[in-house]
Amino acid sequence: MQIMEGDLIRTIQDNHEYFAHYHTAGNPGRHELNEKQEIQYPPIMRTILQTGYQGFVGQEFIPQGDPLVGLKQAYDLCDVRL
Repeated sequence: MQIMEGDLIRTIQDNHEYFAHYHTAGNPGRHELNEKQEIQYPPIMRTILQTGYQGFVGQEFIPQGDPLVGLKQAYDLCDVRL
């Protein structure tokens, strides 16, 4: 979505009723969610929560390192509270 449309937060706010599931991945490269990526997930996750979404968020990235370390890092980054 970042590659094709950008403006993630506004797109989520304006269209959340059409989203049944969310996925994460870094951009560029669909790698781990870390400081090398242009997407900042905490404000995006807070926006998703503010829409009332209560489903799952799929961590759909291609690890460059240890997959479990990358998954833990992504989980911690996306575990936000309102």
